Amino acid sequence: MDTPQKTLRRILHIDMDAFFAAVEEKRNPALAGKPVIIGGAGDPSRRGVVATANYEARKYGVNSAMPLRTAYKLCPQGIYLPVDYEAYAAVSRRFKSVLLRVTTEMESGGIDEAYLDLSLVPESNEAVALKIKTGIARETGLTCSIGIAPNKLLAKIASDMHKPDGLTILTPDDIEGRLWLMPTRKLYGLGPKTEAHLKAMNIATIGQLAALPLEVLTEHFGPSYGGYLFEASKGRDDSPLITHWEPRSVSRETTFQTDVGNWQTIARTIADLTREVVADLAHQGYCARTVTLKIRFGDFKTVTRACSASAALDREEDIRRRAFACLKRVDLVGKKVRLVGVRAGNLEKRL
Repeated sequence: MDTPQKTLRRILHIDMDAFFAAVEEKRNPALAGKPVIIGGAGDPSRRGVVATANYEARKYGVNSAMPLRTAYKLCPQGIYLPVDYEAYAAVSRRFKSVLLRVTTEMESGGIDEAYLDLSLVPESNEAVALKIKTGIARETGLTCSIGIAPNKLLAKIASDMHKPDGLTILTPDDIEGRLWLMPTRKLYGLGPKTEAHLKAMNIATIGQLAALPLEVLTEHFGPSYGGYLFEASKGRDDSPLITHWEPRSVSRETTFQTDVGNWQTIARTIADLTREVVADLAHQGYCARTVTLKIRFGDFKTVTRACSASAALDREEDIRRRAFACLKRVDLVGKKVRLVGVRAGNLEKRL
């Protein structure tokens, strides 16, 4: 009796090119060819971070998560725009509808990216990529970069290798000749602190990282993260696509334009954030057992306080009362507050 052969996994990762900026350029073609930076309220003199910078702006060193004020120093001639999340979400739904025509085995990786499992799709990698790119261009007028590989880790790395409008296919045979030549920072989940730690160990490439024994990595980074680096550096990843997920929490937060020491202003902000959290819970059909308050002071010290209930909550009054109970446990004397956040956790489906 013949043994059935295991189907080789084919995972596609799609990343829309400079998504927010691309949507804005589509809405206003006059922006094309100019450095466009999107973040906060679109005012670089105020607090906020860069959500997206188009490729023209990136030439000046502007990157996502950079403070807007820093971006302005690097690119004062840039065009700064506020985040229009609703517009971007609408375009996101349109491009993902194209993906679902290829396969329903899709994991949303955020507003501008997604994974598809192509293992049972009969068309070739190139044919699928062309179908997706053509469909997205027709549906939205935008471009995307695609990576296809045997797992999610390699597919995500591949989608970043040729941007914009790229297609990169990685196979197990490419680990040594392509993956191992890349700098360690290209490995998904490896941040600047780990990169600096590895540089101190004279490890600059993924290949050098892959040559380290597991014992060395666990000694430096602990058993969990060290184990991840050991496997990931060799291109191994067996994580499944998550086609359906339940949220763990719902949260809202705001950063004041100037640090605030006035209790009434802080309290009013907490009440406003609570109202938004409750609206989000209602929209998603959840209630919560735990309310957490987050306070970040002007010196960036951050504290959290949590309050739980015996029964799940969905009324604004109940959640607000617990948020203020948390506030009473925060020492505000002589301090100014930079950021306030409210989170509802331990969610349950509303009956």
